[in-house]
Order: sequence, then structure tokens, then C-alpha cells
Amino acid sequence: MILQHIETANTHVYLHFSQSDSMEHPHSSVTKRKSPRWIENLHILLWLIKDTCWALVWRPGAIIMIIPTMSVAFYLLYRSKHSKTELAHNAAVCMWITANSIWMVGEFYNIDLRYIAVVFFGIGLLILLLYYLLYFVKDMREDE
Repeated sequence: MILQHIETANTHVYLHFSQSDSMEHPHSSVTKRKSPRWIENLHILLWLIKDTCWALVWRPGAIIMIIPTMSVAFYLLYRSKHSKTELAHNAAVCMWITANSIWMVGEFYNIDLRYIAVVFFGIGLLILLLYYLLYFVKDMREDE
């Protein structure tokens, strides 16, 4: 079986051909699969739910939402390992959500954890600073 992959905006289309089918006649079957972009969109939803619970001072909801929000963030980080740009930005997002969650828990329990959160914010900033200093210009030149 021959497999041809065509990527469009948010959809991956896979055309399947049997060995006897020619490439000009892709009538065998067409399978559509959503791209990983939907996971990024889901991540935004989870993050908004977590922060809305925090803003409403609904501790159980906010703390529970840390788990799916961070899980999806680290999953996206893992999926982005093929691209320096995506990897750097997803690593920074993971640090941001970690810092944000630490700060939130500290507020809920009246513990000043802002300084620990600032360490994670700083790591995220450092990751992006290193990316932009070491790779961004080089990557832009390669794209030209």
C-alpha cells in the first residue's frame, strides 16, 4: 500500500492507494485526521478554566485544573522536540504555567510563593532569550 500525505490548514489528509492503483486515481480511500493544533486550542481552554477558577477563588476547581493544564503543556513540549522554535516556546509556556500554578496555590493557602514562581518565570524568559540570541537570526537566514 502506498501512502501519500497532504497537509492543509488544520487537517492532515492521507490518501491510500493499493499497489495496483495509480497515483492519478486516488479513489481508494481518503482519511482525514485533525492536526495537533486542536490540542493547542484545548490547552488554551484548560488554562482559561484554571485561571477563571483562580479569579473566582474556587480553590478545588483551580487546583484540579492544574493537572490537565500542565499535562497538555508538557505533552505539547514533547511533541515539539523536532523544532527548536516550537521547543523553546513550548518550554517557556511550561515554565509560565508552572510559575502561575505555584503563585496560585500560594495565594490560596496564604503562603508567599511568588519568589519561587519568579524563578520559573525567569527560567522561561532565559529559555526564550537564549533561543533568540543563539538560533532566531540563524533560523531566519536559513529560511530566506
